[in-house]
Amino acid sequence: MTRIFQNEYKAYQNKIDEFIKHFSTSGETFGNQDRNTIKLFDLNDKQLNIKSFKIPNLVNQIAYKFFRKSKAQRSFEYANILKSKGIGTPEPIAYYEFSTPFAFKKSFYVSEHLQVDLTYRELCHDLNYEDHEAILRGFTRFTFDLHEKQINFLDHSPGNTLIKKIGPNYTYYLVDLNRMEFGPMDFEARMKNFGRLTTHKSMVKTMSDEYAKCSGEPVDKVFKAMWGYTEAFQEKFQRKQRLKKKIKFWKTYD
Repeated sequence: MTRIFQNEYKAYQNKIDEFIKHFSTSGETFGNQDRNTIKLFDLNDKQLNIKSFKIPNLVNQIAYKFFRKSKAQRSFEYANILKSKGIGTPEPIAYYEFSTPFAFKKSFYVSEHLQVDLTYRELCHDLNYEDHEAILRGFTRFTFDLHEKQINFLDHSPGNTLIKKIGPNYTYYLVDLNRMEFGPMDFEARMKNFGRLTTHKSMVKTMSDEYAKCSGEPVDKVFKAMWGYTEAFQEKFQRKQRLKKKIKFWKTYD
């Protein structure tokens, strides 16, 4: 086992060790459990969010053991990079890795659990959500700030931005952090980063208008590119869904 802690949380190491040891039988299940498992644990006056990444396939067990950083390690390190750049994300606490001498097995990422008001997804599901346009424009400024700070969040999708109202303003936090790139982003890379967020043209119009104000680019140019990447992603997504249905159809007759 490998475990790495933030210095200020090392005093709680034994307690968090117990959370990890008994993860399968304790804690409060949270959120979507399709790919990975997230559970909540109480630690004094804080609530911890512990994400258990599933055991990777055989190829990746070798890759994560010898050649690549695990998803848990990347989540922890990227969270610290985000915080150093002034980008909101839940407080990173620790990560754990379990392996054999020749293969990587399970990993866990431990962070502080945030109580928030919504995610970006709610804006897609309810176009009449209170303060919808203000929240969406704030999200666009938040994304522009990511780009200016040379952060390409590759999983910029509806469920991965948490939104909390503080007074009259909204604050944004990134989660699911294991896929990021760091470096200058050209116009096309910036626009592609919006492609997975929504199917609603009206939302893309609002985001492109706000991004144009932030960047100084012509609004028509921004909208054309942003909507183009949105359509391209949706077309690719629908192709995958049709393929999955065909595969499932044949499986029923195996």
